[in-house]
Amino acid sequence: MLVLTRKLDEALIIDGKIEVVILGVEEGKVRIGISAPPEVKVHRKEILEAVSQENKAALEAARKFLKK
Repeated sequence: MLVLTRKLDEALIIDGKIEVVILGVEEGKVRIGISAPPEVKVHRKEILEAVSQENKAALEAARKFLKK
């Protein structure tokens, strides 16, 4: 993992096409802005993990149902 320190309004560029900008810092929270091409999917990790868990649970339920 690369760890960087950025100040308000500073940015970093990933792979020459994704820009991440620090928009605000307050009360232990950081607001970031992400500019990426449309073909690059950007998701919040906790949402992606929750959807993955729900999909696994649905698949398991379907398998149990089909075995009956």
